[in-house]
Amino acid sequence: MVDFHGWSMPINYGSQINEHNSVRENCGIFDVSHMTILDFKGDDAELFVRKLISNDIKKLTETYAGLYSAMVNEQGGVIDDLIAYKMETGYRLVVNCATRGEDLKWISKKSLDFKVEMIERDDLSMIAVQGPKSSDVLSECPAPIVRALESKKRQQGVYGNNMFATKTGYTGEIGFEVILPHEQAVNLWQNAVDAGAVPVGLGARDTLRLEAGMNLYGFEMDESITPFECNMSWTVDFSDADREFFGKKALENFLKDESYNELVGIMLDERTILRQGQKLWFNDNEDLNGIVTSGTYSPTLKKPIALARIPKMDLKSCFTEVRGKKVFAKIGPPKFIKEGKEIFKERL
Repeated sequence: MVDFHGWSMPINYGSQINEHNSVRENCGIFDVSHMTILDFKGDDAELFVRKLISNDIKKLTETYAGLYSAMVNEQGGVIDDLIAYKMETGYRLVVNCATRGEDLKWISKKSLDFKVEMIERDDLSMIAVQGPKSSDVLSECPAPIVRALESKKRQQGVYGNNMFATKTGYTGEIGFEVILPHEQAVNLWQNAVDAGAVPVGLGARDTLRLEAGMNLYGFEMDESITPFECNMSWTVDFSDADREFFGKKALENFLKDESYNELVGIMLDERTILRQGQKLWFNDNEDLNGIVTSGTYSPTLKKPIALARIPKMDLKSCFTEVRGKKVFAKIGPPKFIKEGKEIFKERL
């Protein structure tokens, strides 16, 4: 067990590799109750949330549907990444526990001029069930409202019996997440394990998200990094010219300079793990460089992989130095695995 931003959480329940492979090949279950759940209600709830985040919740035409977004500061840097859901009586944001304090300060400050109430739902737990066999586990769940997810598409959800279930996740696999009262969470966990789900700790959660090219706050993004520099440009919606969200002007100005960095995927053939902060170079003069944001050994691909922020360019390879030796790597898109299959392709 380790301290994870104030939460006592397991790195693994046994074998980290087995837990990782269970999600890719079968089904895994995660306790993600450390996530911060915020409900917004009031006459200005929609107006305020549209101003608070970079993506546009007007896209959510169906109740209980969600969308991924960034919350940015006035300079365009990412305060946090989150999922916003349309609820019957307002909106729900699920944000990171690592940034909880800063998130709450920012939101509280910006909401003063709006008729909106923010409620932190510390009465709720959150369970994620992920993997190709997650639908089999779902079918064994005795809660009818969770089984109703079978007819839904990705990012859509259902609600009933105090349970909010959505087809979302952080692994690159099909699956679902459930937000529910603490006492019900224990029963859901046990039912899922009885149906074949394998408990998964923080270690495998990190290798799974990295294979799927999913960002981790403090690694791929922070308040000095814009969404355009961490593969989140699609979460910035400029389509409604009248919507003035916080940080919009800074992001518009940022795009005028096309020389900004981008987030890419890196794959090595040698068994060398790249770590956060490690430099990458593109020529022998070492006057052009990038930096690794996250790196690991991929249990699925059986190769070292990494996410890295580099200058925009057409080069398809780079190198780093490990114990005085040059180690070369391929450059491609910042995604390696989708639903158990390799999707990484080296730049042509």
